[in-house]
This record gives sequence, C-alpha cells and structure tokens, in this order.
Amino acid sequence: MRMGRAAFAALFWLCVWDVSTGYSALQAQAQRSVARRWNEALLEAIRNDYARPTVHARNLFHVSVAMYDAWAAYDEVAVPYVLGHRIGSYACGFSGVEQPIDAEAARVEAMSYAAYRLLVHRFSASPEARGSLNSFRTLMTELGYTPAFTSIDYTSGSPAALGNYIARCVIDFGLQDGANELNGYASLAYRPINPPLRPAEPGNPTLIDANRWQSLSLQIFIDQSGHQLPGGTPPFVTPEWGSVVPFALNEGDRSVRVRAGHTYSVYRDPGPPPYTTEDGSGTTDDYAWNFALVALWSAHLDPADGVLWDISPGAIGGIDTWPQTPAELRAFYAEVEGGDGSRGHAHNPHTGLPYDAQRVPRGDYARVLAEFWADGPSSETPPGHWFVLLNYVCDQPGLERRMRGDGPLLDALEWDVKAYMALGGAMHDAAIAAWSIKGWYDYIRPISAIRAMADRGQRSDPQQPRYAAGGLPLYPESIELIEAGDALAGADGEHVGKIKLRAWRGAHAVDNARENATGVGWIRAEDWWPYQRPSFVTPPFAGYVSGHSTYSRAAAEVLTLLTGDAYFPDGIARFRARRNEFLTFERGPSVDVELQWATYRDAADQCSLSRIWGGIHPPADDMPGRLLGRDIGQQAFAHAERYFAGQVDYRPAQASVGEVAVRTYPNPLLQGQSLRVLFDRAVADDFFELSLYDVLGQLVDRRQVERQQAAVQLDASLAAGVYLLQVRGAGWQAGAKLVVID
Repeated sequence: MRMGRAAFAALFWLCVWDVSTGYSALQAQAQRSVARRWNEALLEAIRNDYARPTVHARNLFHVSVAMYDAWAAYDEVAVPYVLGHRIGSYACGFSGVEQPIDAEAARVEAMSYAAYRLLVHRFSASPEARGSLNSFRTLMTELGYTPAFTSIDYTSGSPAALGNYIARCVIDFGLQDGANELNGYASLAYRPINPPLRPAEPGNPTLIDANRWQSLSLQIFIDQSGHQLPGGTPPFVTPEWGSVVPFALNEGDRSVRVRAGHTYSVYRDPGPPPYTTEDGSGTTDDYAWNFALVALWSAHLDPADGVLWDISPGAIGGIDTWPQTPAELRAFYAEVEGGDGSRGHAHNPHTGLPYDAQRVPRGDYARVLAEFWADGPSSETPPGHWFVLLNYVCDQPGLERRMRGDGPLLDALEWDVKAYMALGGAMHDAAIAAWSIKGWYDYIRPISAIRAMADRGQRSDPQQPRYAAGGLPLYPESIELIEAGDALAGADGEHVGKIKLRAWRGAHAVDNARENATGVGWIRAEDWWPYQRPSFVTPPFAGYVSGHSTYSRAAAEVLTLLTGDAYFPDGIARFRARRNEFLTFERGPSVDVELQWATYRDAADQCSLSRIWGGIHPPADDMPGRLLGRDIGQQAFAHAERYFAGQVDYRPAQASVGEVAVRTYPNPLLQGQSLRVLFDRAVADDFFELSLYDVLGQLVDRRQVERQQAAVQLDASLAAGVYLLQVRGAGWQAGAKLVVID
C-alpha cells in the first residue's frame, strides 16, 4: 500500500525509531501525559484545518499556555502566564486556589477542561469541525470528564471550573490580541502591488514591481492541508501579524513602519533583501544570483543523473558559522552541485563511534527533503511539525527529563507542560517576527522572479542575443539560450533566443503520479515550476524571510536548551521514506531514503535547504530566517524559564468591574428557538446590547434586550452553524460566547 506525506505526518512519532536499540515510540504510548494527549488532539485538528502557519503557531501557543496555567495554578513556585496577569491590554483576574489533597488529579482535570474549551472555540469553524470536535469530546469522555460542565467559579475549589475559567481568559485575550480572530484573521489594510500570475500560462507578463509579492491565480487552489479554497487566487495570509501580542519579544525588538497610511510593526528587522528596480531593468548581481540558484537546484531533482551523496550525519550537518555578507552567502551554497557548507560530525558523541555512511541518489535526497519539510498536504504546518519532533524526542529512552539536562528528574506531566510552553512561545514569536517582516518587505517569490527575468532575456553577455541587464545569468549546461534547431525552438522557431533551463519538468508533466516520476530536462524558463503540486505552486504570502527557516531554527534552539544537549537522544534521529511510497505528486523515491540528523540544528538546517530545492525560497530568504530563529528561540526559552522559576513580576490582576460572565441556554439550539442569557452577577442596566457574528466575523444580528426577560428570539432565517455572541452593557462587557444553531 502506498503511504503518502499525509499519513507520515500524522504518524511521525509512531514510525521513527532508533534501530540501534530497537526501541519504538509505540512503547511510549502508555506513558503519555494528559498534556501530550491534548497536544496530539490539537495537532490532528490542525491537520484537518486550513493551512495557516501563523494561526496555528498561535493555537499551539495558546493551548500550551492554557495547560501550563492549569498546572502552575497548583504549584508553589511556577507563575501562571495569563491567570492574574496583564498581557498586553488584557487582564485575567485571579485570586488563587487552595492546594487540593491530590494536586496531580486536580491539574489533570483543570488542564483537560482548559484545553477542551479552547480547542472547541478555535476549531468550531474548521472545514472538518465535526470530526475535530468529536475527537475532543471523545478524549474528555475517555478521561472521565463531562463536557457539559461549564461553570467558571474556580473559587468553589473545582479544578474543572478553573479549567473553564482559564479557557475563557485565553479566549477573551485572543479576541483582542491583534490577530483579528473575529474577522477570520483577515488583513486590515494590506493590498498587493502586482496583479496575479497565472502559472499555467507562460512567462510573467503582468508583473509591475519585481521586488514585491505576487499572488497566483490557479484554476483550483488546494492549500497545504489539502483543502480546496474558493476563488483560485488566495490572498496574502496574515500580512499584519506583527500586530499580534508576542510572548518574549519586546518593544526593543519592534520597529514601526508606515505604508499607505497603515502602521506595520516589524520585529527584529533584518533590513531589506536584494532589490532590483521596479521594472527589473536594474537587477543587481545579488538579486540575479539568488533566484538563478533556485533554478539551478531544480536540476538536482532527478535520481537518474548518477550523482550519489552520503547523507549521513558523518557527511552532513555540523554547521557552526553562517554567512554574514553577500560574498559569504555565495560561498556557503554550492550553486551548481547543491548543498551547503556542512562538515558533518566525526563521530556520535553518545556512542563514540563514527556515523555509518548512507549513499543515495542526490535526486532522491533532494525530493524527499523538499516534501518532508513542506508540511503538506494534510500536515500540521511547520510549527506543528516541530511539536511532532518534540514528542518524538520525549519518547526516546535516551532522554532524561531534566531542564537543561540538569537538576531533578521531572515527571512526564511537568516536563511536557514546560516543554510545550517554551516551544509554543518560540513558535508564536517566530510567526510574529517572520510575518511582520514578510508583510512589510512584501518580497517576491522565485516563480515570479525567475519567469520575469526570463521574459527579459540573459544578463551575462552583451554580444549574445536577448541581452538585458534584468535578465537571467547564463550557466553552461544549466541556463542557456534556445537556438535554431533546438527541440524547444517551436514549430516556426518562435522560441529561438528565449532562455531555457535544465530543471524539474513540473507536476503537469506527470500523467500518473503513482506510476511515474517527472524527471529533469530542458524546459523554457518562462514555464519554470517549483517542486510543488499544480494546485498549490507557492505559499500565499511573501518570501522574505523564510518562515520554515525561522520556525526551525527557533525550535532547534529550544530543544537544545530544554534537553541540555545539542544532539538528539543517543546522538541520532531518523525518518525513513520508503521506495516508491513517500512522494505524493510523483513516484519516488527510487530507493529507501532515511533522513538522519545528529543535532536539532542539523534538522533545522536541512529544513532550510529543502525550501530552495522545493523552489520556494532563495538563499536571501533562508539565511536571515535562520539568524532570526536562533535569537527568537533563545529569547523565548529564557522567558519561559522565568515563569517556571517564579521570577516574573507577579502582580495579581483582580477582575475589573467591566468584566461580566454570561451563560446561554439552550446551546446548541434549533433554528428560530429562543436563546436565554443569564449573568453571573447583578448588573444595574435595565437593557443590554446583544451582537451575533458569523464565523467570518460579519455582524448578522444586533439588538437591545431587556435584562429581566433576557430571552432572545433568534431570526429563523439564520443558517445552521457556529456563531459568536457578544453582550455589552453600560461600562461592562461579557466574554464572547460560541452559539451553535442546529
């Protein structure tokens, strides 16, 4: 049976093992903490949701926070994150809880209710909400809890009520944290400069500004989670994510920029990428080299070219210095042969033995790498992928659960809660920083740049045809001019003088992906295609900086600090892509390929290279992302440690007079049925305002309601679905409530 990328993503932690010990992650299932079980439920829900890396980095962080706060509320040292704190402009009042007789049982119960309520809220509008919500309810039932219990009165001593209250605080915080959740995370002001590119048609004739992002117009667009989106021209995903409240990033990290009257917050600004003039006529060497390298590496995606590489940790990894200048950047990447400045590791420090060599076709390695790290289709997005890797690490018998590899041995629950908090904070900040840069610099993707440069001609030799300073550089046997008699010249020679590339021929060249591989050959550069599905092509957001590079290096830093060891447990981690089973949009790999990483940073560096082979990023996107992720990961872990150690300035924030909790029933309710609203405390108003929003954040009903009656007859024409209810009075506001109409 052929198992594609989706199945491998969902089962990664089950199918990676250390063959030297024979230990399988299957043996660790019985030891999973309740935090781990809720994390896996979240990862599965992400796989079944729309592929929005920023949104899911936030979900991973917020669910981790909810579980951490439920754990920390019963700890004598650790300080909660939301409970009793003011985060941004939001304050969650908290008067503390008495220590229960069985603190462990109380924690598990509070964590479960907190995770459950938050997950139901965040995934009720998911395209596969029914399955996700059912899985959440099933887990609650398996744990012995009642989803119908909704009290938030934690002062009663109920851990379940505390969990519900934590969820309410995180939900309310999220509704005003700058993510624009109420409006489906839509952009507020961003507008693309360039008209869409139609990849199915040759060239890039509509490009206006060769420095700026260009959307893609596809007949069918299927996102990286495998969901078809309407319209075929997806907009830029969360270009203003710099407005979201971060975890460890601070005001000193933030720069304020203004474009077209709208303010952009940019965190840890690395400065601009290589630029050309708007029309491309003034293309710099750096700009041309970066995008030409992506085209050159496309020629590596053929296992039949006879090139074999040793992809073991003995030959790959161990990078300890990164380029800082354009000249160093060029020296770091092997522009024709592929790969980077890896030196490998002389031996495995945990065994003292050299790593066994593993020689495979370069074309198989590059394709597997590109698809494994692409996180699509049906995957958990890049930040979720690193949670999967964290869970794998936690299952290894060689791991000792000691913070920074030192101190007391922690139980599985405390370890998981703290690990998720630290990694979640890093992924959240990586999303904020990377997308703040993406939104501000709005940088072009390779498919747009390569085709536009090819349309202009070649920039290497003024004596040859089609010379243009804004064209592609020529490389013998890789990037050349089409001459008369060439198979690509056309029936009437209409393509003579155009640029041709030796590159992957594109997914459209495969008649049957299960039976055939596309291979590499000469193609017209105006038809160049990244190593992606024809229904996806390129992620719908700007390239600079690489989100994959930022997420991966940030996560690698957290895992290194968390475990106190740069190396994976036992000095190696493995993932096997089986022959002719792993690749999804063409047949392959031609042999079994086992991705191997000695260190967490090696894995992150391989992820970064995968985006060049995948045709998604040039080096100019990659390296600044790695540097950004390194700093963010270290900063986030240090910040999380302060909470663990109780060293955060902890000033209890009492609930303000302006906060009132409401309950609604029945909920779910039938179309046209009356909805009753009850308050948790007395309010002086004779009337209050009720607003009902659909899942897209559009107002569908607003009215004044008499407090004494508090029964609202909903419009019978409202479609079945999930709605958000907001209740306001004079000087007070209730937390938003989900209302389900059957």
